[in-house]
Order: sequence, then structure tokens, then C-alpha cells
Amino acid sequence: MKSPTELENNKALRAFSQLLVMMGELREKCPWDQRQTMESLRHLTIEETFELSEAILEGDIGDIKKELGDLLLHIVLYTLIATEQRSFTITNVIQALCEKLIHRHPHIYGQEKVENEQAVKQNWEKRKLQEKGNQSVLGGVPHTLPSLIKAMRIQEKVSMIGFGCPDSKSAWQEAQEKIQVLMQKNSQHPPTPTQHKRAQEEFGTLLFSLVNYARFIEINPEEALEKANKKFIQEFQHIEQQVINEGKQITQLSTAELMSYGKATN
Repeated sequence: MKSPTELENNKALRAFSQLLVMMGELREKCPWDQRQTMESLRHLTIEETFELSEAILEGDIGDIKKELGDLLLHIVLYTLIATEQRSFTITNVIQALCEKLIHRHPHIYGQEKVENEQAVKQNWEKRKLQEKGNQSVLGGVPHTLPSLIKAMRIQEKVSMIGFGCPDSKSAWQEAQEKIQVLMQKNSQHPPTPTQHKRAQEEFGTLLFSLVNYARFIEINPEEALEKANKKFIQEFQHIEQQVINEGKQITQLSTAELMSYGKATN
């Protein structure tokens, strides 16, 4: 993988300098930029992050570039607000990041040797624990992460210290066992409130096990589920169009008729 040339780095520095000047002017003169706080930007940053995620899933390079620019704008604006509050500056942010990268890559900036990517990840987590002084291996997992991503990060972190299933075969076997338990817990219809609560817990445990299996076969469960969502939407909208073309209303079709359209689509 080729590193940027000195000329490319200089161009990037000039462009970043121009952005800093422009954002400073906007913060000083634009009513919208003036009234922004870290709290008011938070939900907008989350929205921009999801837009970037969607662009990546769609493989749209033009949109990826645009959304990265929007996120960079937010980063600069956060640091301008912090500078006004005399908390930190963009320079502090960049310097802290560089220091962290040096500390967490001793195989590049130090004398330590690593054999593979797994060893690099283990070093990263070990040094992260040292930096933050976390009492728990899981202390760095944000509480607000979406549940599927959180489950994946939890399992990644505990696996770094050797906890959990040793391979994909045992992870899949565990998932199958959870399916059987769930079926047993949910055998009565309708279930009592207590049975429903237990079934919900077992379903959550099953999902957790499936996320673990996905980790072993190198599938991102969040990305896989989103692709399945998109595929279903596309197929269902195709069915809707077929129904319209036949002069029918989809709400007036029986379940059997709807399913026949679905089988034809598959």
C-alpha cells in the first residue's frame, strides 16, 4: 500500500488550512453556525454517520466522499466550540491522536514484534486498557451502540483474552442449542407473561450466539442484516408493482395470493 507523496501531503495541508479558515469565518458570521453547541450537533453527527454508512453499503464513491466531508465539517466545528470554551483545540485533538497511534502500534514505532493481525488487535486492546485505566475488559464499549454492533464488540473484546467459543464449529453448536431452548420455552400458546419474558431472554441469547458465529466466519452482522433489509424491500416493492400492473389492490389480496407472488419473485 503506497503512502502519500510529499506533494500530496502538502496539498492536503493547504486544503485543511483553508477549511479551518472558512469554518472560523462561518462560526463568526453565520447565524446557524454561531448558535451550534456540542449538544445541538450531536444528533446531526449521528445522522451524517448513518448517511456515510449507507453510502458505503451502496458502494457509492461520490456519496462516500461527500459524507466524509460532512463529518469532517462536524469535527472542525466541535473543536471550534471547544476552543471558544478554552477546553481544547484542533491541534490538541490531532496531537493526542498521533500519540495514541504511536502507543498502540509498538510493532511500527517501537521494538515489539507481531506475527499477524490478531496479535496487533490484542496489543491494541491491552494498551487501550492501560490508557483508560478500565477495570473491565468491556469498559470501553459505549452503552449507546446499536445492539448488534455492541454484541459484536463485546465478543471481539472478550475473545482477545481467550474467553468464549474457540472456533466456528463450537459457536454454531452453541447457537443450535439456543434455538432448541427457545423452542422449548415458547411451546405454549399463548404464553404466560413469565414464559414470554423467558422466551424474550432466550431469543436475545440466541441472537448473541449468532453474532458470535458471524464473527468466526468474518461476517459483520449489522451489515448483513441491513443488506437483507434492502433485498426484502426491493423484492416486496417488485411484488407491489406486479399487483398494480394486474389492476389489483395489494390490501385486498389474501395471504395465499400474496405468498404466491413472493414465490414467483424468488
